[in-house]
Amino acid sequence: MAIKIGNDWWTSPTESASGKLIMVTGRRGIEQAKESDKYKIRVEITWKYPGDASGMPDTPTSTIMEAVQDALQKVFMKDPIAILTGIYTGDGERNWIFYTTSVHIFEKKINLALAPFDLLPITIYTENDPDWLEYEEMRDASEIMEE
Repeated sequence: MAIKIGNDWWTSPTESASGKLIMVTGRRGIEQAKESDKYKIRVEITWKYPGDASGMPDTPTSTIMEAVQDALQKVFMKDPIAILTGIYTGDGERNWIFYTTSVHIFEKKINLALAPFDLLPITIYTENDPDWLEYEEMRDASEIMEE
């Protein structure tokens, strides 16, 4: 049985430790993927940028970030070995949070997705997170903000 992955998103403001605005965008409809016990590894892709006074990216940087995000989503829609679950933007960085079944395959897919772009200022971090603790924390913090 194929795992159903929703494509409904919510956005909520929060603050960084330094008091800067962070826009959090999270994905709904991923319960089947979470409960499947297949997506146990969290991958965080971080892009640091010189933010404006509020810590947000300028328009040219934002435009490239959106193109990168579209390319990543396109590759993982075709082969859902990873699911984009959250995006944090603000305080001089954007973070894309994925849950994947395999770091090795994720690496191949991300290289495919990002091949059309010049060298990007990104770092990639992976961690075992079989209970989706980061996702739950993001969702809980955003629910508090929405109240």
